Amino acid sequence: MTENKNEDCCSNADRKSHHSQSIKNDLTNRLNRIEGQIRGIKGMIDRDTYCDDVLNQVASVQSALNDVAKMLLEHHMKSCVIERIQVGDTNVVKELMVTVNKLMK
Repeated sequence: MTENKNEDCCSNADRKSHHSQSIKNDLTNRLNRIEGQIRGIKGMIDRDTYCDDVLNQVASVQSALNDVAKMLLEHHMKSCVIERIQVGDTNVVKELMVTVNKLMK
C-alpha cells in the first residue's frame, strides 16, 4: 500500500536520485555546454545576428536539452520507477506518465 505523500505532487522533495558520479559528471558537462550555448544565443541577439542563424542555435539547444531529458528519463525508469514498483508503489506509473506528457509538449 502506498502512502498519501506519494500521491502528492509536492512530496518529491524528500526523494533522491540514484545517479552514479559518472552519470552526474556527464549530465553536468552537458548542462554546462547548454549554458554556454544560451550565453552564445544572448550574444547573437545583442549583435543583431540574422534571425535564421539564431533560430538554428535555439534548435540546437532544444535538441541538447532533449538529450539530457532522455538520459534522465532512462535512468529514472531503470532505477526509481523499478524500485517503487517492486515495493508495490504503482502510483509511480501515473507520476511517470505526467512527466512524459510534459516532456512531449
